[in-house]
Amino acid sequence: MNAIAKRLLRLLSCLLLASAAQAEEPSWADGSGADIEVRPHLVYSQAGGQDLKLDLYLPHDRRRPRPLIIWVHGGGWVGGTREVANLRLLPWLQMGWAAANVSYRLAKQAHAPAALEDVRCALHWLHARADEFKLDRERFVITGGSAGAHLALMAGMLRSPSRFDQACPTEGAARWRSGEQASVRVAAIINTMGITDLPALLSPDGDGRHFAIEWFGSLAEPARSELARELSPAHQVHGSTPPILSFHGDADDVVPFSQAQRLHAALAAASRPQRLIAVPGARHGFDRAQMQQLMATTRAFLTEHGVRVEP
Repeated sequence: MNAIAKRLLRLLSCLLLASAAQAEEPSWADGSGADIEVRPHLVYSQAGGQDLKLDLYLPHDRRRPRPLIIWVHGGGWVGGTREVANLRLLPWLQMGWAAANVSYRLAKQAHAPAALEDVRCALHWLHARADEFKLDRERFVITGGSAGAHLALMAGMLRSPSRFDQACPTEGAARWRSGEQASVRVAAIINTMGITDLPALLSPDGDGRHFAIEWFGSLAEPARSELARELSPAHQVHGSTPPILSFHGDADDVVPFSQAQRLHAALAAASRPQRLIAVPGARHGFDRAQMQQLMATTRAFLTEHGVRVEP
């Protein structure tokens, strides 16, 4: 474990313990997540000659299966690390959930769609080991910020089986004696400032963003445009798309607010469960008070759509 990861894990543990000590009365965030087992650097797959890893946070009390929040870090598919998001798991751990924090290949290691393939493999890996870790498969929720939210959306919206699952190992004897692919699903998706319409970001002007152009590398037309559309949540809504809650600043200067609007227009047209929260004046990120309100809204949304928040 590198030094930064160790410091972050120590800080997370201290904050959990402090939260429990300072709680004046029981609530959904009363410090009940303080008793956590941390399993860092678990290898969920291998690709391009490298180990792909996630960190897993498990309540010590696992007499009954726990719901799982899966966090996917942002960074425009060109940067970022899973460790910087560790503290975002704190509210979920306080509610008694398990949590997974996932790394994936960045553009400098592999261009699109490698990052999506990796996140789907992480989802398969966690799903296959739900019994081992005492996780409730019916309460897997996936989330992330910015490009991480895009990957969370796509990973949660894809039908099973998907061509983006083909590089994920099949567990057990089926790998050797069958061509069958395992099926995975999530109960809900929480989208924070996510990218939903890639063709718009690949333009050299207007809403174009070079980090998106970098992720696609030198892929030529028409394959580039076809893949961009296939990787766009706004163009992949279907009749079994899970409930989606989105938070997006209406002044976001990195991922335009119109990206969220396009996704939710498509969800509404398909009559899928959804809600879009526009955060007034917010750019690419939210302050503490906004984050607290967003977490309360998330809890209410999950409860409304049948995902029991309390473990």
